[in-house]
Amino acid sequence: MKKFTFFLLFLYLFIPISVFAYSDYVIASGKNIGIELKSNNIIIVGSYNIGNYNVLRESSLKTGDKILKINNYDISSAENMQQVINKINSDNIMVTYKRNNQEYTTNIKLYKENNEYKTGLYVRDTIRGVATLTYIDANTKTFGALGHEILEKSTKSKFESDTGTIFSSVVTGITKSKDGNPGEKNARSNSFDVYGNVFENTSSGIFGEYITPLPQSKLYKVAKPSEISLGKAQILTVINGEKVEAFEINILKINNNSNTKNILFEVTDQDLLDKTGGIVQGMSGSPIIQGDNIVGAVNFVVVDKTNRGYGIFITKMLEEAEN
Repeated sequence: MKKFTFFLLFLYLFIPISVFAYSDYVIASGKNIGIELKSNNIIIVGSYNIGNYNVLRESSLKTGDKILKINNYDISSAENMQQVINKINSDNIMVTYKRNNQEYTTNIKLYKENNEYKTGLYVRDTIRGVATLTYIDANTKTFGALGHEILEKSTKSKFESDTGTIFSSVVTGITKSKDGNPGEKNARSNSFDVYGNVFENTSSGIFGEYITPLPQSKLYKVAKPSEISLGKAQILTVINGEKVEAFEINILKINNNSNTKNILFEVTDQDLLDKTGGIVQGMSGSPIIQGDNIVGAVNFVVVDKTNRGYGIFITKMLEEAEN
C-alpha cells in the first residue's frame, strides 16, 4: 500500500488591530481660540497666611502637590474639596496627596472664618488660556493647536488634564512685544461656543476632536521636514477680531534634532512688526505655510529678539495626535 504524506499549508493572515495614518492634506486654520483644561486632581498652587500660620511652612505639603483625599473622602474639584471640609467639621484634617507619582499623607490645621473652614491653600483644578488653532484633519475631524504643552503657571509644570474644550475667541487688542519682554494677544472668549473637545495635553500641543461643522477652507499638503526650505514662508494668525491673516516670515534654520524647536524664523512683514513687535503670546499654534504646504506651527518667541520665533514640524504634531 502506498503511503501518502499530505502537507497542510496554513495561511497566517497578519491583520493589524488598528491602522493609524494622518492625512496628507489638512485644513490650516490660524483661528484664535480660547482653551479650558480640567483635571480630576486638585493642584496646590500657593498659600496664604492665617495669622502667623502658613500651611506650606508648617506641613509637608508643597506647591505642585495634587490633593487626592481628605479624611479618606475622594476629592474631585476645588468646590468638592470645600464641601468635604465643611462636612467633616473639624479643625484638623488628614490630607492624602501625590508628588512625583508617590502618595503621602499629612495632617493640617484649619481655621474657621464666617462659618467656613480655611485651609490656607490656593488650589486649582482648571486652567484657561488663549492660543491659535493649527490644523483640522477633515478626514478624522481631529485638531491640533498650540505646538507646545500647557503649563501650570505657578509650578511651571505640565498641567495634567483629563478633559477640556476649545471655543470661540475674539482678539480685542495687542500688547506689543519688546526685546526682553514678549507681548500678548488680548482676547474676549466665549466658553459656551465650543469648537472641540481636548483629549490630551502634550509637549507637541493639545489635540482632540473638532465637533462643529468644518470650515470651507483650502487644504494644504503636509510637508515632511525634508521638504521644508530656508527662505520665504507665511504664518496664519489673528491680530484683530476674528480675521485670519497671512504674514510674511523668513525661515532661517531647520533643526531635526530638537523635540519642539525645529524651525527658526524671523518676521519680515512690516505690518505685523508695527502692530505686534513680532511674536506675541497667543500666536502659539499659528500654522507656518510655505507655498501650498503646511510645514509647522509657531510655538515659542525668542525673548531677547522678539521679531524671531520657533516652530515645531507639523509632522510631529500629527504623529503625536495619533498616539
